Amino acid sequence: MSRFSQPDPELGHRLSRRGMLGVAAGATAAALLGAAAPATAAPATASTGTAPGAKGRGRPVLPPGRLGIQLYSLRDKVSTLGFGPVFAELERYGYDEVEFAGYTQGSAGPITLAQLKRLARNHGLNPIGSHVGYHSSDPNAYTFAQNLTKVLDDAQALGLKHIGTAAGPFRYGSTVDAWKRAAEDFNTYGAAAKARGMKFYQHNHSEEFSFATDNPKVRLYDVLLKETDPDLVYLEMDIYWAYVGQFRFSKRPDGSPAPFEPLNYVLRQPDRYPLFHVKDGESDPSNPYGYRMTDVGDGDIDYQRFISAVTRLRGHRMAHHWQAEHDNPAESFTFARRSSAHLHSLREKC
Repeated sequence: MSRFSQPDPELGHRLSRRGMLGVAAGATAAALLGAAAPATAAPATASTGTAPGAKGRGRPVLPPGRLGIQLYSLRDKVSTLGFGPVFAELERYGYDEVEFAGYTQGSAGPITLAQLKRLARNHGLNPIGSHVGYHSSDPNAYTFAQNLTKVLDDAQALGLKHIGTAAGPFRYGSTVDAWKRAAEDFNTYGAAAKARGMKFYQHNHSEEFSFATDNPKVRLYDVLLKETDPDLVYLEMDIYWAYVGQFRFSKRPDGSPAPFEPLNYVLRQPDRYPLFHVKDGESDPSNPYGYRMTDVGDGDIDYQRFISAVTRLRGHRMAHHWQAEHDNPAESFTFARRSSAHLHSLREKC
């Protein structure tokens, strides 16, 4: 089912993810047990860079050891099968890393964070990051604003190198000053994460590329980049939502042109983007978001071009992590398998 069947798909996504993150409030409870057998799939050859259907004989676009998946895409399987069978399938599909979006995802059976970390590693999966809420009106909420120490404790227990939020910096509003205040929050979280050897990051949707309500010539994403300390605050570009942002916000509210290219943000400051979400979309100009989300490889986002442009930068081939994601896949194991096969098949143009 396409998320665009919702009246406001982006809002719906943020609310559903927040709800799931709330399940992680205990953070030491997760899910392991599940008796159902995982879906069958061809043995993974993707991790060798020789996946069936490889396009051409050039160097693989995807760097070795850098393909991950955001577990939000597999929340239905985790909730019914448990983490173990899901991790086993991801290992078969050639994944190297996992990014968490809550440490329970509705599955039954207790498990400690140390056990969850060990389970991932036993299947050759490196826990690379996690999404946590930004703020809440509940003082006990599992968010950066309300429980920073607990959030970082749990991230350390999992051995994460990155800990971030998928919430937009709209806590104080959509003015320039409001985003400056949010940037101060992010700098605080980034300093605390850095002190523990981790990087704090923010994951975008499309609204970050909109314009300040008090100065419609200013793109809010530019305020975020300018006001956050590059040594403390990093970005996880959701490439799909960035291109939705390009479709929606290439004109200012007065109709004057304001074009931008998401890739250029990365090329200008590649060190600020350690993580990416790789999700795909079929172009549909009649849709208010410009795209309809698809499995990776079925859409119109040119990942051969995008990933190659980043990894060809001097010193950057192994500097980034690429996380496949689909907010609402029709069949989540199929999505994971096909996305891995497609990304491993891509070859650089000679």
